[in-house]
Amino acid sequence: MRPATEQPSEPAAISDVPALRYTNLFTVPLATRVWDDGGELNAALREHILSHQAAHPGVGKSNQGGWHSETGRLEFCGEAGRRLVGHMQALAEEATRLVFAERGAQPPALRWRLSAWANVNRSGDFNRVHVHPESTWSGTYYVDTGEPDGGERGAPLHLFDPCPGRSMTFFPMLAPSVFVHPRPGLMVLFPSYVPHMVFPHRGGGTRISIAFNLRADPA
Repeated sequence: MRPATEQPSEPAAISDVPALRYTNLFTVPLATRVWDDGGELNAALREHILSHQAAHPGVGKSNQGGWHSETGRLEFCGEAGRRLVGHMQALAEEATRLVFAERGAQPPALRWRLSAWANVNRSGDFNRVHVHPESTWSGTYYVDTGEPDGGERGAPLHLFDPCPGRSMTFFPMLAPSVFVHPRPGLMVLFPSYVPHMVFPHRGGGTRISIAFNLRADPA
């Protein structure tokens, strides 16, 4: 007697397949805020920065052309500098609280080590792609956008995907790219590992920004 032939199993019905779960992993936080006192603050900051630039040669970092002040806590900006440093710390603390809240946790008690510097760009000046190592947060505050050509909104800050593998091999045509257009009084905060650059300033006037880093201790 011949053995019975095994019959192929029927394919599972769609309704029997567990529902697809889809999510995105490893998000990158970005915080922005326009400070209400920006108008008053920027008038004082601009005066202090241009006066300091006239008396000091500046340093070379990521800037290609332009002027980069020494790094510190904006001591040369007086009371306006101290107030802006307070805004930097306040935004970092609020962004940190939100990062921990997304994970259902409370942030630990942290002390912030802050450093800041002023950047003055004129026509053709820009900042090449770079990151800020040994920091937690990095940010930029806009004092003056200059006088951009042709009604442009000013040379933007370009933020790149911090994951090289994702941006180069996983559908490169979909690699995220974020442009932040400057606005007086706007402060931008992002993780210090995010690569970024500033496009060349086109037009007259001076594009003035203040960059800063905050390191959380304990790190």
